[in-house]
Amino acid sequence: MDDSPYQGYLYAYPHKTAYRRLEPRPLLSDVWSGERQDSLFGYIHLPFCEMRCGFCNLFTRANPPDEQVRAYLGQLRREAREVRDSLRPDARFSRLAIGGGTPTYLTAPELEELFGIAADAFGATGVPMSVETSPATATPDRLEVLAGHGTTRVSIGVQSFLDTEAHAAGRPQRLAEVLAALQAIRDARIPVLNLDLIYGIDGQTPQTWQHSLDETLRWRPEEIYLYPLYVRPLTGLGRRAHARADWDRQRQELYRQAVDVLEDAGYVRHSMRQFRRADAPEPDGPDYCCQDDGTVGLGAGSRSYTDGLHYSFDYAVAVPEVRAVIDDYISRPAGDFRHAEFGFHLDAVEQRRRWLLKSLLRADGVDAVAYKERFGTAHDDDFPQLTELADRGWLSGDRTTLTAEGLSRSDAIGPWLVSGDVREAMGTYVPR
Repeated sequence: MDDSPYQGYLYAYPHKTAYRRLEPRPLLSDVWSGERQDSLFGYIHLPFCEMRCGFCNLFTRANPPDEQVRAYLGQLRREAREVRDSLRPDARFSRLAIGGGTPTYLTAPELEELFGIAADAFGATGVPMSVETSPATATPDRLEVLAGHGTTRVSIGVQSFLDTEAHAAGRPQRLAEVLAALQAIRDARIPVLNLDLIYGIDGQTPQTWQHSLDETLRWRPEEIYLYPLYVRPLTGLGRRAHARADWDRQRQELYRQAVDVLEDAGYVRHSMRQFRRADAPEPDGPDYCCQDDGTVGLGAGSRSYTDGLHYSFDYAVAVPEVRAVIDDYISRPAGDFRHAEFGFHLDAVEQRRRWLLKSLLRADGVDAVAYKERFGTAHDDDFPQLTELADRGWLSGDRTTLTAEGLSRSDAIGPWLVSGDVREAMGTYVPR
């Protein structure tokens, strides 16, 4: 934890690089048979974008041929039917999301088809639904489809309101395009707008960062996510990375500046990255708890979660390998989607660790009572190393919530709490 406050974004545990081929492949009906299915999260992955940003290590392909997009949607519908048949008839979904990639890379008619697939798979209406978009694809016709199908949240990656900074981060966008997209989203009257910004870009200063923060606040987004720039292997920036001894200090200073600005503007920090406007509408619909409830993913880059098994298709970052995985997905017989193929089995200890991590890295922290009800033990007994965080002033005295400084160091605390087995699996993963 002393090396750098920016070691890795632990958005899921364990990471896909810890997954391995499952032999034999279990039937999804068996995987889900003993699981609660009354409050599930449904996710659809669309692995296409109009461009691949320099910082991006997501599973996505830029500008695919039209025939591949059509084939992918057809295969996605077949997968949806097989997966739905693997769940109980009364399975209920509490949250839906469509991500990628950029789902709005699809045309408006293709988006209509995608929402039909979501209905086949999840059968849910009137529940909170989030869709990701980009400045180039947040057009009125597409947003009309999103609004017409009950989308409650749109997330757009702006990253910077200065073209020079966006280009330095490997994102060739124009400010006029960004402003038109934001106006189109507001005109569509989708309840929640989330806007992503990146700090730590080459050439960024407190003054230019303040400009982006001020421009963001002009739109009064209900949510704002702040991402530190990472230079990762196999990405555009990763191929031309250079050392900067003061990069950590720069990112920390910019982050603290943003926290002060956003809190003064009435935003509440819910995690290191997420800030929500205090007067923003709360999501309607059934409760969903990511620590307890399952996730059903569809698409080549999706992942699914049960208590004891996390599973997906193969994982890749490099462009040729991503294309190979998408081609493989499209060519599969429908019966393949009745099985889990790559995954990680979570034993009782790993289930506790995941529950802790998914709670601790949020501002509201660990619900000690719920943890004990779930596992029959106390979280601080199970993880005595939390004492070190408290000794550093990064964790509260009752070992349940990170302090303000602790939240700011989530990208060091999360990796530090990864188990030895998961760390070894991630370390022996061969990048694709």
